[in-house]
Amino acid sequence: MVLPAYNEAAHLRACLDAIFAQTVRPHEVIVVDNNSTDETAAIARSYAGVRVLSEKRQGVVYARNRGFDAARGDIIGRIDADTIIEPTWVASLLRVFQEDENLAAASGRMHYYDVALSGLVDACDGYFRRALARQLEQQDLVFLQGANMGMRRTSWRHVREHVCGSGGFHEDFDLAIHLQELGLEVRYDDRLRAGISARRTDVGFLSFLNYVHMSPHTYAIHGKNRIHKIYGVSGLALIAYLPARLLHRGYDPRTERFSLKRVFTLRSISRPNPASSSVR
Repeated sequence: MVLPAYNEAAHLRACLDAIFAQTVRPHEVIVVDNNSTDETAAIARSYAGVRVLSEKRQGVVYARNRGFDAARGDIIGRIDADTIIEPTWVASLLRVFQEDENLAAASGRMHYYDVALSGLVDACDGYFRRALARQLEQQDLVFLQGANMGMRRTSWRHVREHVCGSGGFHEDFDLAIHLQELGLEVRYDDRLRAGISARRTDVGFLSFLNYVHMSPHTYAIHGKNRIHKIYGVSGLALIAYLPARLLHRGYDPRTERFSLKRVFTLRSISRPNPASSSVR
């Protein structure tokens, strides 16, 4: 399993604890520290089963590539440092690939663990992800989500020299595009379910707009300008921005309840755009 990480001290323990609670233990766990200035690397090293690598070039695409290049297992799991996988995630990932020897990479559904009304949020998110995957499948353009995906190591070797190496796009979408351009199969599979944070909404609107716009932009820079559905989903994400941010900011993970007081509590916003070339 590969985890790119930049200043993830607040989330990394929960992520690693979930990995080591799997019903089927992963062959290896690689945390790629991308110039963190907090305790990210120290926390990773405190786990006996974690291999910590360093990537000096700033950006998630470089950290991901460093981890994928170093991976030794036949199937490479890839999640974010704030992902909390379910206990059967590794077993499910292996099953998905064992059932189809032609499958190159797969991604699955999300559970937002730090929002109020998470069941409703998950249902809406899952509906649109499945609908988009069906539409893109017709054009051999199924997407991947870096927070919840896996791929064969042989497929990475095939695509390694084709993936783009700069920022300004979603590196997981880019990976999926190049895999499929090589004739390799990418799939969305509901059996892969992972918990992620909704903190990506807890930024200013212009920052969120930039992040969302990178989805259609990633397809556009690869000459896939006619993917109209991705623009529609991006528009829906912008409409959902305010309610999603309120549900996240007002959620108290200690009590698992929503509080208006928390919504209006001033908190620093330090989450960078993970698709930027200068940050993780």
